Amino acid sequence: MANSSSSSSSSSSSSSSSAAVVAKTPDVEAPPSTPSSSDGWMERIFYPTLLGGIVGGAVGAASKYRKVHGLANVSATYATNLAIVAGCYCGAREFARVTRKSEPDDLVNSAIGGFCSGALLGRLQGGQRGAIRYSFMFAIAGTAVDFTTLKLQPIVKSYYDSLLSSDLKLPEWLPIQILDEEALAAKRAREEELRARAVAIRGKES
Repeated sequence: MANSSSSSSSSSSSSSSSAAVVAKTPDVEAPPSTPSSSDGWMERIFYPTLLGGIVGGAVGAASKYRKVHGLANVSATYATNLAIVAGCYCGAREFARVTRKSEPDDLVNSAIGGFCSGALLGRLQGGQRGAIRYSFMFAIAGTAVDFTTLKLQPIVKSYYDSLLSSDLKLPEWLPIQILDEEALAAKRAREEELRARAVAIRGKES
């Protein structure tokens, strides 16, 4: 009986100690989730492609060929071609960024993306010579556009913030204005004064 009681007490003590160990075990935190490589693909691929299509459509609408082939056909052709060019360039640039694991504002990605997309489109358009010519053209043009965009972003952002922070007031000559209470009171006073003058002038004439 003593052995059974001692064994039961030892088992209870071991279970309590194991429970204490489990209770003291700290919770293991899950590792922070890393952002996916596809985050921001709309800003870096979709929106530039859409903008390229819009610009291409506008260029086609102003082209001299619109009178021969029709405005709709020329605009659609220009929009499609420029959207394809912009999509290929932005896709190649994004692929280079993901492969190199670099930042989106790295201009090396622009050069690589322009070279690869220009070589592909030039090969389809003009063979081997076209691939060589278009690869360098796209690399230079794409890098220049991205460099200009990076330089203009802080200026545009500061200008936009200044517009939001400043109090925009409509000019006095604009017929439609949003007036506050003081301006409305002043306007009513001027109207009453003009009305009183008109009544006085009519009284003198009569």
